Amino acid sequence: MTDRSRVATVHALWARSRAGVRANLLPGAALWFVGLVVVLLYYLAPATRTAFDWVSDLKLQYGYLYSGIATAVFGGFIPFLYLWASKQIPSGAVRSWGLFFVLYWAFRGIEVDAFYRLQAWLFGDDSGWRTVLTKVAVDQFVYCPIWSAPLTAICYGWKDAGFSWSAFRPKMNREFFSFEIPSILLSIWIVWIPATAIIYSLPLALQIPLFNLVLCFFVLLISVLSTNRETEKASSKGPLEKFD
Repeated sequence: MTDRSRVATVHALWARSRAGVRANLLPGAALWFVGLVVVLLYYLAPATRTAFDWVSDLKLQYGYLYSGIATAVFGGFIPFLYLWASKQIPSGAVRSWGLFFVLYWAFRGIEVDAFYRLQAWLFGDDSGWRTVLTKVAVDQFVYCPIWSAPLTAICYGWKDAGFSWSAFRPKMNREFFSFEIPSILLSIWIVWIPATAIIYSLPLALQIPLFNLVLCFFVLLISVLSTNRETEKASSKGPLEKFD
């Protein structure tokens, strides 16, 4: 990559980041508000403890099964219904998209549950600010860049390529790793740095349920962006093409 191409990539990434901040800040703030309300109700409203205890007991009783099913519903099925109702799913792909959303997010729910348990084992299950800050840092600056953002980019890219690895493989090029994945990571940070701080403020058994509430909106967001990405690329050149 030439110096000119690197500068073009940085400028394009910065432009998308600014657009992402503008697009996500208000919805993200609404999510943070809802999350804060949930946390405040848990700690300050004893009358709500019955509902929280019921959810907590359900999570403790079914463990990873709960995480897989609940995340499949909130992260997969509900966003799928929205995309289907708004006719954003390509003709003939309803079944394959439905299976992808449900199975992918069931797997991610089990994975995130395991990660939350690992964090609790490593750093403790208290809600002190040092514990919460440490978990947020590991979550957002280790787990996300190394695993979560690349996996999201690859899986959703494969979906957008019609579930064809032969069609998607050529797209895993320089632009994909230097632009697509960083842009997804920046979108994750905008919403999830404050959101994970709120999630980790609750006891371990309630973290996945609150995670699912935030996830439902976030998957809707990245699904709509991902659905429209090919249309955007068809109407204009990619951020690097004119510098090759």
